[in-house]
Amino acid sequence: MDNTALNIVVLVKYVPDAQFDRHLSGPGHALDRNESILSELDEYALEAALAVAESRGGAKAGNQVTALTMGPASAAAAVKKSLQMGATAGVHVCDDALAGSDASATSLVLAAAIGSLAPVDLVVTGMASTDGETSIVPAQLAARLGLPQVTFASSVQVDGTTVTARRDGDETTEDIEASLPALISVTDQANEPRYPNFKGIIAAKKKKVTTLSLADLGVAASDVGASGSLTRVTDAAPRPPRTAGTIITDSGDAGIALVDFLAGQKLL
Repeated sequence: MDNTALNIVVLVKYVPDAQFDRHLSGPGHALDRNESILSELDEYALEAALAVAESRGGAKAGNQVTALTMGPASAAAAVKKSLQMGATAGVHVCDDALAGSDASATSLVLAAAIGSLAPVDLVVTGMASTDGETSIVPAQLAARLGLPQVTFASSVQVDGTTVTARRDGDETTEDIEASLPALISVTDQANEPRYPNFKGIIAAKKKKVTTLSLADLGVAASDVGASGSLTRVTDAAPRPPRTAGTIITDSGDAGIALVDFLAGQKLL
């Protein structure tokens, strides 16, 4: 088994907390991110990366796990928690021109950021972001970087220069191998993310966080934001309130009434 140190990058995102109602604001119908946290799905990606690094001797053996995020100044909180969980370094791409970027523009910037950290052996992402939920950024990113990709992995192992991922379907399980460097996205079944402990919180204060602008990455402002995006939200409306349901009172024929109702709704 080759225990050569790995340079691993984990994508983390600052997303609205699912415990609160979501709101859109501004002419571009952007999500209000005032009450945001590190995406829960990205915690599984981070845990998978940390486990791979630790299996090869951890940071003491030269393994690097970098948490990479893109977003406004407040998104630094996602990197901060990642460092507290055990990431060895953080990178925050922060630029006013990024506002309104869709998945395509996002993958362009992230690819440039990962390129600045080269050579990168493994890129790990969550299965989706809990705000956009498109699940397409990992594939776009792999294409831009020219990396083999394995998506929706429920386990990740690295042996030498080969990464093996298990993908669980409804009726089958696949074991997929790819040569490093590669990109892996993991599901919420991959592991149990660790909680930041006191030692990790204190250690995070001494870890390096690099802030990069578009100019630092050589990306033009016209290629990101609303002007550089392939998609945009043209209209949005609040979800209509739920209407009162149909109540069936059992007078001896409730079963028949229920069947008639379901048939009328074309559910039978």
